[in-house]
Amino acid sequence: QLVESGGGLVQAGGSLRLSCAASGRAFSSYGTGWFRQVPGKERMLVAAINWNGNITSYAESVKGRFTISRDNAKNTLYLQMNSLKPEDTAVYYCGLAQFRGPIKVAQGYDYWGQGTQVTVSS
Repeated sequence: QLVESGGGLVQAGGSLRLSCAASGRAFSSYGTGWFRQVPGKERMLVAAINWNGNITSYAESVKGRFTISRDNAKNTLYLQMNSLKPEDTAVYYCGLAQFRGPIKVAQGYDYWGQGTQVTVSS
C-alpha cells in the first residue's frame, strides 16, 4: 500500500514537499517514482529513483526544480518541488516498480498510491 501526502494549493514560485509512505511489499528492494496526471491525459513521469537511491531520472520539465529522494529505513519516498509553475498543476501519484529501477514508464509499475492534488496558482 502506498499513501501520498503533502499536496495542496500554492502560488507560482512556491514550494511543496510530497511524501509517499509504503507498507506491505519490500519497499527497499524496488525502484520507485512520481508521476502526474491531468484530466484527459496519460500519467507522465515526473521523477524516478532506483532501489537504493543512487540513481535518479527526471522529466525535462522539472529538472533543476524538483528533487526525488527515498528513506528506505522509513519506507518513504519524497518529492521536493521548488519554483512551482502553473503547468505543474496535476494529481501526483507515487508508484512502486516491478524492478530495481529507476523506471521511466508507468507500465513498469504495479502499485500506485491514491494520488494527491497539487494546484499552482499564477
